[in-house]
Amino acid sequence: MAGYIPPVDDISFLLGEVFDFDAQMAALPGFEEVNTELATSVMEEGGKFCAEILEPLNRPGDEEGCKLENGLVTTPKGIADAYKAFVEAGWGGLSGDPEFGGQGLPRVLQILLDEMLSSANLSFGLFPGLTRGAVEAIAHHASDELKQTYLPKMISGEWTGAMALTESSAGTDLGLLTTRAEPVGDGSYAIKGTKIFISSGDQDFGGNIVHLVLARLPDAPKGVKGISLFLSPKFLVREDGSLGERNRMSVGSLEHKMGIHAQPTCVMNYDGAIGWLVGEPGRGLNAMFTMMNAERLFVGIQGLGIGEAANQKAVAYARERLQGRSADGARGPVPIIEHADVRKMLLTGRSLTEAGRALAIWTALQMDIAARHPDAEARRKADGLVALLTPVVKAAFTDFGFEIAVQSQQVFGGHGYIREWGMEQYVRDARIAQIYEGTNGVQAMDLVGRKLPMENGAVARGFFALVRNDLSATKGPAELETVKTSVLEALARLEKLTEDLLAKGADPVEAGASATDYLRFFALVSFGWLWVRMAEEASADATTPLKQRKLALARFFAARLLPQTVSLDAAIRAGAADIMALDADLF
Repeated sequence: MAGYIPPVDDISFLLGEVFDFDAQMAALPGFEEVNTELATSVMEEGGKFCAEILEPLNRPGDEEGCKLENGLVTTPKGIADAYKAFVEAGWGGLSGDPEFGGQGLPRVLQILLDEMLSSANLSFGLFPGLTRGAVEAIAHHASDELKQTYLPKMISGEWTGAMALTESSAGTDLGLLTTRAEPVGDGSYAIKGTKIFISSGDQDFGGNIVHLVLARLPDAPKGVKGISLFLSPKFLVREDGSLGERNRMSVGSLEHKMGIHAQPTCVMNYDGAIGWLVGEPGRGLNAMFTMMNAERLFVGIQGLGIGEAANQKAVAYARERLQGRSADGARGPVPIIEHADVRKMLLTGRSLTEAGRALAIWTALQMDIAARHPDAEARRKADGLVALLTPVVKAAFTDFGFEIAVQSQQVFGGHGYIREWGMEQYVRDARIAQIYEGTNGVQAMDLVGRKLPMENGAVARGFFALVRNDLSATKGPAELETVKTSVLEALARLEKLTEDLLAKGADPVEAGASATDYLRFFALVSFGWLWVRMAEEASADATTPLKQRKLALARFFAARLLPQTVSLDAAIRAGAADIMALDADLF
């Protein structure tokens, strides 16, 4: 079975030729010395770690799973050692704040490393990914004392993080949660309650595990306005920074899951666990969404990583598997990559992953601009674009990632259904990314109900104008004009549809009926835009296999995938009437 190949060549092409990474970094204070050469070398080393250390643990970890015995969680063989090697090599602090010991590299590099981690071992990648989300919340909302105590070791990766939000009766509707936090009298709180679905809730790596827990103060009102966020570590920290006594929290059980078996997803019991308020009382959701927005982008990248890995394995198999005769009947058996239906599946996966990687880089660049650009207006615009694209990246990337995993499994035929080939694990692992950190239906509702109306629609219109101007400025061979024209036509449909949705206002039924179709429409147009950009750069010197592939994939995407926008447009315009017509008792 072919091993994972980190897509470093594609990353280098995107950074150096499509996005002019060097000039972008030169404009951001603190990143002046970051360039494509440095980024490529970092990705090469990160890719080696993922391919040589993490991928070999992926299938064995899935088969062994995590265990809970006598209150102690054990991860599969090799995971703890791999995590320690990951931390010792400095990968935990790649984009961390240098004030607390991080390397301070751009978000672009972090997102690209996250993709490779997800391709190689999705379960493993959740440990540093969740830690980074907790770091975001602490850095933006916690007191200086909490920052100084916890951030250095969390950014290095020596301590890990977990988000304890969900309860059995409070999932998306967090206003229903019942966990309580009682003041102790010394500025700390005693937290009592049970949380479910807590990834990385415990592990056997050593160090501390810092839980961020949503709970209610005694006098808190009902609903979301009564929720506060608390930092509660597995081990209390002494004044000298060393670990003290075990906090009053325990793992009640491990969830038995469809996938990500090497990741301990815990039922956590907080039996008076000591914690400290993060942010203001009653403003827990504000602090939580700092963490959640970072995690939603991270989960989108997980979908991208799974899609990349699954497609790679399918391509390698299709080149080797002999079955059937050539199209002219003259040869046989032939590699199945010669068969049109197999090629269509492989090209679909490749065209979605490569466009997804481009959009991920573009979005990460906006994050770096929002954080560092010297011009306040540039920061504001970039921040708005990141907010607009966050639900798109999370939902579209994970939907596409799952679809690619399924189609890649299909390429293997019966072997794809057998565990030893590894494809069924990709399908199982990819499925969770569509569900956690806010289901994809919730992400679509966020896009239609909250993000499109931002600034009375100005952010969305600004994005569309940027895409249109970019497309109009592209120059390439005549054969790419058809691709560009197709994307411009799809963009025009999207703009018209968006205006119609904005004109309807906040009708929740109509929004719910259109949201998932609209998000996919939005993603396909965004991918089309970036295929034009990639093809333009490739056409200037189409002598390498990578650039020849780019041109072919751009044409394939425009001809075979972009037309979905026509049917999506029609479905959305049908409205909610047919969806809501059937009485609930008749289902």
